Amino acid sequence: MKKLDLKTLPAKLMPALHWFRRYRAILFIVGLVCTYSVLVLRINMLSSKEPSDTEVTAKLQAVHPPKLDSEIVTKIEQLKDNSVEVKALFNNARANPFQE
Repeated sequence: MKKLDLKTLPAKLMPALHWFRRYRAILFIVGLVCTYSVLVLRINMLSSKEPSDTEVTAKLQAVHPPKLDSEIVTKIEQLKDNSVEVKALFNNARANPFQE
């Protein structure tokens, strides 16, 4: 068995250091490509994940309908009833919502 000591260690590491210096650009590019591909795969996996039923029900329970004062509701209805052009626009949009 060979003994490793601090005097012979740099001489044994020199070939590995020369190899690393020679191929450092290629190793850097390979590292970037691996990192990028892992990120792309992870994003793809997370974007195609469907929420579970418990998550959906939890979010639906957290949604509260907006609360409007009765004064605001009556004012909006009065404004809607007073404007003939807006009423015609609402009726036209209700009849065909995808036509401009």
